[in-house]
This record gives sequence, C-alpha cells and structure tokens, in this order.
Amino acid sequence: MTTAAPMPVPFPFAAIAGQPQLRQALLLAAVDPGLGGVLIEGPRGTAKTTAARALAELLPGAPFVTLPLGASLESLVGTLDLGQALAGHELRFAPGLLARAHGGVLYVDEINLLPDALIDSLLDAAASGVNVVERDGISHRHAARFVLVGTMNPEEGTLRPQLLDRFGLCVQLRNIDDPAERQAIVRARLAFDADPQGFRTKHAQEEAELAAALVSARALVADASALPYDDAVHEAVGALCIASGADGLRADLVMLRSARALAAWEGAVSITTDHVQRVAEAVLLHRRKPEAEAAAQPPAPRPAKPDGTANGKNDASGAADEDWGAMPPEPVGIERVKPLRPLIDRAQVAPKKA
Repeated sequence: MTTAAPMPVPFPFAAIAGQPQLRQALLLAAVDPGLGGVLIEGPRGTAKTTAARALAELLPGAPFVTLPLGASLESLVGTLDLGQALAGHELRFAPGLLARAHGGVLYVDEINLLPDALIDSLLDAAASGVNVVERDGISHRHAARFVLVGTMNPEEGTLRPQLLDRFGLCVQLRNIDDPAERQAIVRARLAFDADPQGFRTKHAQEEAELAAALVSARALVADASALPYDDAVHEAVGALCIASGADGLRADLVMLRSARALAAWEGAVSITTDHVQRVAEAVLLHRRKPEAEAAAQPPAPRPAKPDGTANGKNDASGAADEDWGAMPPEPVGIERVKPLRPLIDRAQVAPKKA
C-alpha cells in the first residue's frame, strides 16, 4: 500500500518577477472570472504553471484543478453515474472537473493540443459560469465559475481563430534577456527550493495584502452600480477595436469588462480611458488581424547611400536626392505604325478580279 505524498507548496504570487503582463492578466481574470479566462503563450520555463498555481492560493478556499492532456469529454463535464444506474437506482449525475474547479482555478497546459470539443466546453463554462450537460439520458446544469488559465507553446501549433477569440485575455511571454533580471529570478527560485516555508514567510504580508485586495475588487465588480464610465471610454474602446480589425463585438465587451476589473483592482471611483489603454493589448493580442498589425508597424528605414546620407533627404545644396541605386528613365524608340482604317477602306472598294 502506497502512502499519499503531500502536494508541494506553491511559489508565492507576490514573489513572481519579470512578467508584469502575466501578473496583471491573471489578477484581472481573478477579479472577474466572466472575462473568459487567460491564454498564455510562451516558451518553456517562463513561469506559466508557477503563476497559475500561485493565483489559486490568493483566492479564499479556491481549488486548483488541472485538466490532463488525455482527458475525455465525460471526465470534464460529467456524465451518468454508472454505479448507481447498474444497481437499479435512479439516474444520477457524476460531476466532472468543471464542478471540481468551481470557485477556483482550472489550469490547462498545452491547451492547443486538446480536441476542439473539450475546448468548446471549457470556454462555454468559463464565459457563462454554468456547465450544462445534455447526454446519456441526463439533463443537468450546475455552477462552474472558475478562472480558466490555458497555456501553449506557439512552436507546437496554435488554436483556430474561432477558439482564440473566445479567450478573454491573451499574454505573450518572452525569454528574459536582461542578465541582472535573470539572476534575480534564479536566486529567488533557488531560495524557495532551499527553504519553501521560510521564503513564503518572507512574502506572507504581501500575499495577504494581494488576497484582501482581490476580495475587495470582486465585491466592487459584483456591484452593478459601481464604477461608472462616460462616452469617452466607449469611444476609446470602439476606436481600438476597429483599428485592430477584430471581428464582432466580443472584443469591445471584454475590453470594457477588463477596464472595469482593473479599476476595481486599483480601487478607482470610475473607469477611465487610461484603464482602457492599459488592458487593450491583452484583449486585442489574439484578435488583431494580420493586416491591421502590419499597418500599425512603422515603415522600414531606407538603406543609406555609400556616403552615409539617407535616401530621400536633401543634400548640402538643398536639392532632394533620388533613391540611391535607382536607374534613371531612358527614352525608348517607338516605330510609328501606319493607320489601319485607310487600308481597310481601300480593300472594301477594290474591284474583285474575275
């Protein structure tokens, strides 16, 4: 008989460094789980799993549920309790992972490798907060309000645009190139591995403040009369979504809810255009059309001429230079072609030979 091993304690959320966009996106999704979850794109070893586990600890009594890569649809949404059915008792619903994740964090690693049917069910429940099961002679629904955190490595493929759009927020992580920042992160991780409890004690006060701020922000978001906004906020949201080329109106709705969650997190009295600007990238990153992204890029600089001066600039004499290396236009000889109309007329009036 094997003995159950205790789960390792999570790394403190307050000690996560080097990924500010990731921290903000996760906190916003925790403030308002109805945003539809967070998709985290990035290479291996960029604290994706660590941050998701740490977030669950900030929520009071929140479970942390992991969806295995080989999970079935029945294990996710729930199904008929076969034990009760075979024993001749009434049909009974056996809850799945969505029910277990209620009130907590549902973490899906390599979500791009899951079947589309599972992703659809995940995103439906994450956005609505309700899991509806209509199968195996069962019609059942139950609350499933959780923070969905999905991760993927773009090198291993991506999600279809229809599924990407249903994620509320998206964060794209990069490898940290600053040597000092890398060293600080490695030192913190080594200190945690050497003495987990001592490291957590050092950050206990900051963790308690984050947890209390989450409770207050959630209460503020739940109050429909709190955090008003004016037409300028609506105009800013619309302009950003139109410029990105996002399809439909989901981007507008998610951006407004994200700005509201940020305002609640910061304890603001109203939503401002500054809140909108600060959440826009996470809302539009996975919805932006390629042509809109290309249009937003600055034009590439022209190559310099051999003398070091830039193309298209005035020289010392004040005359504008042509592109260096461009061939000047040359005249091309054109042979005049005799008009066809007189020839046709003569052919028509010429007498036919016998």
